[in-house]
Amino acid sequence: MTQILVIDDETPIRNLLARMIELEGYKVSKEADCQTALKLMKAQTFDVVICDVFLPDGNGVDFIADIHKCLPDAEIILLTAHGNIPDGVQAIKNGAFDYITKGDDNRKIIPTINRAVEEAEKKKGKVAPAPVYSFDTMIGCTGGLKQAATLARKVAGTDVAVLLTGETGTGKEVFANAIHNASPRAGHPLVAINCSAFSKDLLESELFGYKAGAFTGATKDKKGLFEVADKGTIFLDEIGEMAFDLQARLLRVLETGEYIKVGDTKPTKVDVRVISATNRDLKQEIERGHFREDLYFRLSVFQIHLLPLRERKQDIESLAQTFLERFSAKLKKPIDGITPEALAALTAAEWKGNVRELRNVMERSAIICEGRITLEDLPLELQRTETVPSDAGDDFELASIERKHILKVLQYTHGNKTETARLLKIGLATLYRKIETYGIAEGKA
Repeated sequence: MTQILVIDDETPIRNLLARMIELEGYKVSKEADCQTALKLMKAQTFDVVICDVFLPDGNGVDFIADIHKCLPDAEIILLTAHGNIPDGVQAIKNGAFDYITKGDDNRKIIPTINRAVEEAEKKKGKVAPAPVYSFDTMIGCTGGLKQAATLARKVAGTDVAVLLTGETGTGKEVFANAIHNASPRAGHPLVAINCSAFSKDLLESELFGYKAGAFTGATKDKKGLFEVADKGTIFLDEIGEMAFDLQARLLRVLETGEYIKVGDTKPTKVDVRVISATNRDLKQEIERGHFREDLYFRLSVFQIHLLPLRERKQDIESLAQTFLERFSAKLKKPIDGITPEALAALTAAEWKGNVRELRNVMERSAIICEGRITLEDLPLELQRTETVPSDAGDDFELASIERKHILKVLQYTHGNKTETARLLKIGLATLYRKIETYGIAEGKA
C-alpha cells in the first residue's frame, strides 16, 4: 500500500490532512517537526511526503534535501499558509513535486497527491509507460465518438488552435495526444500542463520562464513550457481555471508568437500549436467576467465536444474489456472476462466520472477478483444495494439530516468528493471535516 507522511506542527491541520488522505485509500503517518519526521523516515519508507514550510525546528524548503537523503525516490509536496513566488520557485528547484498554498488550493490537494503517487510508482517501475495515443487506438463505436474523431483527424494536419470541451474524464487528453501525433509537428514535443494545478504566479513561471536575477531565488535562467514546446504542441488542460490577468499574456503569445520572460528585456519567439481543454462553459465564464472573450475566440477556432459516457453506453463493454486486459497484464494476473450480471451493472451506472471513473473501477475490480469479474467485485454503489438505512428516532435532528444528505450526494457522485463539495456548495476541506465529524466511512451509512 502507498505510504504517505504528513509533517505539520498544527494538530488540526495535520489530522484533517491525514483523514482526507486515508479516505482516498492511502496509509498515512503524521509528525509535527523536522527531527521526529527525520527519525521516522530513516526507519520507514514513504512514497510521498507532505510537508509544511514553516516548522518549529526548520524550513520545509530547506528540509527537502534532508528528505531526499533518506527517501531519494519520494515525491515531496510543500504546504504553506503564505505562498510566494521565490519560495515556490526554490521549492521546485530543490526537488519538490509541487508547492500548494493552504486554503486557496484546497481543491488541488488530493489531485496533486494522486499525481505525486503516480510519479513515485513510476520510479519504482509499478506503472507502465504512457501509451502512444492515435485515432486508430480509440475505443468506441457510437456516432458521437466517431464524429469527434473524424473532426479531430481533419484538423490534425493544420496548425489551427483546437478547444476540446466536455466533462471531466471524457478523454480530452487522449484526443490532444492523438491530434498532435497525427500532425506535422509529431516529431517535436507535446508539452501538457494542467492550469488548475498551479497558483497564478507559479503557472506564469511554468509557461513563460524567467531570467536569472528576476527575483530572489532565481539563480539561473528557466525555460518556460512554451519555449520547451517550440515547433511542437502545448496542451493547456483546464484552461477555464487560468487567472484572468494571466489570460492576457497567453493571448499575446497566440497573436504574435512571442513573449517577454520575467526579468528579460527582449522577446522570446516561439512556434507552437495550442490545444486547450475545459470542462467549463466558457461562454458563461465570459458573461461572469471570469474569461476573456478575445482569448476564447483565439482558442476555439476549431471546437470539438466529447460526449459523457452515459450518452455512449454502447461503448462501456468494449472499454471495460480493454481496461481489464491492460490491468490483467499489469498485475500479471489471468482474468477471464466479466460476468453478465457485472456487465449489466456497469452498463446501468451513471458514470459521473466518465471513462476515467470506469477505468478506476476496472482496476479495483481486477485487483480483488478471483478469475473473473463478478457483481461482488464491483464497488457497492454499482451493486445497487441500499446503503442509507432509516435512522428511527433522529429524523428531525439537524446533524442527522445533514449526515444523510451528505451520504446521499456522495452516493450520487459515486464517492467523488470534489464533485460532492461542489454540489453541496461547500469547500472540499469542509466536506472532509464533516465526513470526519459524522463518522462517514467509504461504502457505509
